[in-house]
Amino acid sequence: MPAVKVIKVMGTSESSWEDAAEEALRQATATIDDASGVEVKSWTAAVDDDEITQYKATVEVTFPVHE
Repeated sequence: MPAVKVIKVMGTSESSWEDAAEEALRQATATIDDASGVEVKSWTAAVDDDEITQYKATVEVTFPVHE
């Protein structure tokens, strides 16, 4: 089994936590190759006037270490 690297990325969305997690993965895969997994570490949100204004998902993305 090859070694893997894990990075932590936070994505944001104005519509949902799921969209925020997908945005984190999209941003990460713009600079890494062969992502093999995602683990959601936390869900948070920004609040303004008693309403959620921005959803945030912190995820760990795994990908293989290439020689």
